[in-house]
Amino acid sequence: MFKTTFHQTTTATPEQYVAGLTDFGPGRAKLFGNSADSYLKVHSLGRTEADVTEGSGGVWERLRYDWSDPDWVALTTTDSNAWGGSSGHAYTFTRNDDGTTDIDYLVIREGKNLKGRFLAFLFGHGGRGKLEKAFANSVKAIEAADYEPASAAVAA
Repeated sequence: MFKTTFHQTTTATPEQYVAGLTDFGPGRAKLFGNSADSYLKVHSLGRTEADVTEGSGGVWERLRYDWSDPDWVALTTTDSNAWGGSSGHAYTFTRNDDGTTDIDYLVIREGKNLKGRFLAFLFGHGGRGKLEKAFANSVKAIEAADYEPASAAVAA
């Protein structure tokens, strides 16, 4: 099993980051490089939850997204061709007095087969940097996209 955390400070608000994180439309790979449009399938989408299959490079996972808490988002792996067990992601948001947001990102990868165990091994032995770079790129992309928070979009 591979487990790690990353930290970024962003000018995006938690609501803007969640709006980007839960934008399951075409072009998702521009925000999240490991989510190719060809793998993307939204099974259900609610106000604060979604059931989505996504992936890239021959690895896919079905995730249950829960963003009902404004300071925390959980992505739980429910099916995958590589990941099982306690696999998933979690984002914790801390609002700073200067208007920035600290994001702590947790990644858990538990291989359910040879492919998954091999990938978890690679992440633990030099591949962590690739995940860290992907996270940093997603933060920058969401900042640049200047997402409108979902609550404001619904109110309009």
